[in-house]
Amino acid sequence: MSSQPIRVLLADDHPIFLASLRALLERHGYLIVGEATSGEEAIPLAARFHPQVVIMDLEMPGLGGLASIPRIRAAAPASSILILSAHDEPFDVIEALSESGADGYLVKGDAPEELLNAMRAATNGKRYLSSSVAPILLSRLKRLPKGTNASNAPGLTRREREVLRLIGQGVPTKEIAQRLGISPKTTQVHSENIRMKLNLHSIAEMVRYAIKHRIVKLE
Repeated sequence: MSSQPIRVLLADDHPIFLASLRALLERHGYLIVGEATSGEEAIPLAARFHPQVVIMDLEMPGLGGLASIPRIRAAAPASSILILSAHDEPFDVIEALSESGADGYLVKGDAPEELLNAMRAATNGKRYLSSSVAPILLSRLKRLPKGTNASNAPGLTRREREVLRLIGQGVPTKEIAQRLGISPKTTQVHSENIRMKLNLHSIAEMVRYAIKHRIVKLE
């Protein structure tokens, strides 16, 4: 590591986990320049501090990790972005790495050494996938039929997944529109597309689907 410590921005909505993450990284010489509990908080911090690495949770209140990545990229183009999530769902991994453009994906249950390896990879311009996720992802990819767009399976676009995630959290249509920066009418169109693609017939069914498939997490 160079004489100047690597600047890191942390984004996670769990204070205890955030504190333990800070302690681990500081113990290994990293400089934590900011902490955020949502994507809305992380974006201006990234623009202000231009961290070399951003570590963020996949799901946070308001703007989640996936939706935040393009905006952080715009605010701090040189930053490497690592997703540190409680989930190892292959579609989340694929979406984070391929569509949203994250530089790495780790699961919170991984050993601390995984995060330190990911940090070293990120600061050297390399992508990183934790050892706990890689076999699951490869196994899922092998089972996909030829011609399947893995990043959109089971057929939802990134925006539709964002809308479904917020519906699963019980967020009203108008607030979803505000959070995502789209009109209520567009939000309703996305909602109707989700119902059609997943063969769901009510908001209650959409909420149950989001919970069952871990698109939204329960506290």
